[in-house]
Amino acid sequence: MRRASLPALALLLPLLSGCATQVEKAPSSLPIPQQWRQKVGPSAAPEANWWRAFADADLNRLVEQALRHNPDILIARSRVDQYRAQLRAAAGDNFPTLDAGIGVTRARTLSAATGAPHDGDVYQGLLQANYQVDLWGARSSSIEAARASLAAQQAAAAAEELTIATSVASGYMSLLALDEQLRVTEATLATRENSLNLARRQFEAGYTSRLEWMQAAAEYQTAKAQIPQLKHQIAQQENALSILVGMNPRHIARQSRFTQVMPQRLPALLPSALLQRRPDIAQAQRQLLAADRSLASSQAQLLPSLNLTASGTLKTSVLHQLLDNPFRLWSVGGSVLAPLLNREALTAQVDVSMATRNQALYNYEKVVRNAFSEVNDALDAIQQTQAQLAEVEKQQEIAADTLRIARNRYQNGYASYLDELDAQRTLFSAQLNVVQLKNNLLRAQIDLYRALGGGWQP
Repeated sequence: MRRASLPALALLLPLLSGCATQVEKAPSSLPIPQQWRQKVGPSAAPEANWWRAFADADLNRLVEQALRHNPDILIARSRVDQYRAQLRAAAGDNFPTLDAGIGVTRARTLSAATGAPHDGDVYQGLLQANYQVDLWGARSSSIEAARASLAAQQAAAAAEELTIATSVASGYMSLLALDEQLRVTEATLATRENSLNLARRQFEAGYTSRLEWMQAAAEYQTAKAQIPQLKHQIAQQENALSILVGMNPRHIARQSRFTQVMPQRLPALLPSALLQRRPDIAQAQRQLLAADRSLASSQAQLLPSLNLTASGTLKTSVLHQLLDNPFRLWSVGGSVLAPLLNREALTAQVDVSMATRNQALYNYEKVVRNAFSEVNDALDAIQQTQAQLAEVEKQQEIAADTLRIARNRYQNGYASYLDELDAQRTLFSAQLNVVQLKNNLLRAQIDLYRALGGGWQP
């Protein structure tokens, strides 16, 4: 069979390169907002170790331990090693292949001179080289796709580190908040125990009825019943933090109190910093780039390929004379091949690559929009929680004054015990609300750190 001539292939080239696929390339439709809905937030340079802004040594220790030992982070880093090896494999395909081999054959032949049979060994060496010229950039596009995929996995590992760090910080703040709620409940229990003893003595002395004594006892039991539940929640939070930092469930050592942890101040905001700092956005960008390069590689497969080959053989009847044998055979050649019968499969692969690229584009737009939404949500949560916390702190001050006045009036016989009980309930509820709202504020700021891909320098 005669091979196609080069002029004939030159005529086929426009037909091969101009064949259209069934999937169209989707255009980008992502509008970038000029600013956040709330004009507050970090505008300084990004800060990697953002959790240190809370100035808590125990928190720093937990986050750093999680970054070293958390299983999800270790899995993400191992996946980076996998993609780095895949990049080396793709780059290795860009070099010529060289195969070497040696074979031995034992045969019986007839002597041309005497006609007698003769048994002997024939040793044959083979050396073959092959190289496919990357005319249209198919291999280089595959290498670039592998490199972009590696960068995407590195960004995914950074995103996992950011997620774990924020989870540890949020869990630690919740643990301190539970400690504070337990402290407030125990202090309230001590106060109600004193009120219970006073009500019992006044009942025994005949100054009050049994009803006031029973009401004081009921309030005392209500506060006492909350302590086991809080201790159970503290144990659960410690177990969750232990798992996050790569330890078995255990007690979490901590010296700080919740009242010592202060919320951070937020300077003015620069929206452009978001696209540079969030690792999941960087991951989506690299995935889109990898999909674009894979598409280019698939399209290049539709074009003719140039293959260069070279081979040589050596034969001898003595093994150690293999390299000195004068009977050497060699060949050098090249071929230009164009896909014809399998063109439908190659075109379908282009459609697959195009659809994958479109999915990567839509995913990138989704990630960016979600990032802006998360930042706006965190900023709004910070603003509204700060306003609510300020009002509840005023309510706590008023409730404390109310309780002091009601207790004095009751002890001097100017009011009933119901007034003091009501003031106790109001103050206890306000104290717990202050703790919860402060915890919500701290967690909202941690969410802002995560949404912005890191912290900010003061």
